[in-house]
Amino acid sequence: MDQTSIKIPDSVPILVVDDESAITEMIYQALTRNGYTCRTAQNAGEALNVLENNNPIDVVITDIRMPGMSGVDLLEIVKQKYDSDVMVMTGFTEEYDYESVVAAGAADFIQKPISFRELLIRLRRVLRMRYLLIERDQINRQLQDNLEQLVKYSSQLKNAHEELQYAYLDTINRLVAATEYKDEDTGDHIVRISRYSTLIAQKLGLPPETVELIQYASPMHDIGKIGIPDSILLKPNRLTKKEFETVKTHTTIGASILEDSKADVLKLSREIALTHHEKYNGGGYPYGLSGKDTPVSGRIVALTDTFDALTSRRPYKEPYPIEVAVDIIRSERGKHFDPEIVDVFIGNIDEFLHIKETVGTMEKVSLADFIWSSRDLAEGLDKKIIINV
Repeated sequence: MDQTSIKIPDSVPILVVDDESAITEMIYQALTRNGYTCRTAQNAGEALNVLENNNPIDVVITDIRMPGMSGVDLLEIVKQKYDSDVMVMTGFTEEYDYESVVAAGAADFIQKPISFRELLIRLRRVLRMRYLLIERDQINRQLQDNLEQLVKYSSQLKNAHEELQYAYLDTINRLVAATEYKDEDTGDHIVRISRYSTLIAQKLGLPPETVELIQYASPMHDIGKIGIPDSILLKPNRLTKKEFETVKTHTTIGASILEDSKADVLKLSREIALTHHEKYNGGGYPYGLSGKDTPVSGRIVALTDTFDALTSRRPYKEPYPIEVAVDIIRSERGKHFDPEIVDVFIGNIDEFLHIKETVGTMEKVSLADFIWSSRDLAEGLDKKIIINV
């Protein structure tokens, strides 16, 4: 689903909170000129009165440092009691960092002095995500209604099944759109992951119904990345230990988004989202599962996701030559990856390359021009994989 198709209502209600009246007035003018319905408050107490006594507020934009209750305290109360997203702003970046504020529940973090153009862009992004998730909840309710209708009208089972299957696939497309929001190349990536994973499932001899479920569920492996800050996902350099711990939470975030569904395809999507970073030797995350304790769906996507990431351009690396990617995966046989799945991958590499060539744009990278990324050099991968140029 194209992000521009997300329906955001006119005159979205916004609450601006800052003890400096000049700032609230400037933001008020900027927002109203752009079609938003804007309320203002001089402190957290006034803001809570507005939230309590008025129609729902979609987004609260609050300063952090204010007399009395701070913006962080206000953020925590708003997330507990009201259905509002919160954007925080501060000029004291030495005291407050992006990760800690986002971890407290903020939808975004804005540094002062404020660029009104940047504020409007960030607000629009927060609203897009808000209404995308609202659509997701509406679809989930529709799925539940369809399930109840299926039980009630068993005589119409065939038609109801077709309608339900369409609704499931529509849910998948819309949820995957949330991941595309972070990365322009994700659209081609998820198609390739689906086709790679389907190919391996077929070659492993899994039942046809399982192969079909993997085909539809595997694109949602990284749905949890909607909860990871852009500053980390798009960072070109090596991640800090703290940043990597944040990235690792995308597995449990994705599982949380997909939990409690009665649909088999969404159950398998949750399983894949949760386990596709486990390693065969037990060194993965989030639970350190080893061997066959990791479901076969997670073991399949662990390899297909790695292969596509290695051979694709990322903010922190150029695409690696196919020979390098294959050598890396071969070297991780029995370590990162299930040996049987590695053997299937190596034995059918031509079919993988055909998918790579036909879905998206395949960049030709020669071994002579190959350069390790700074992340891989920092992790010593160049010493583990010897490439003969």
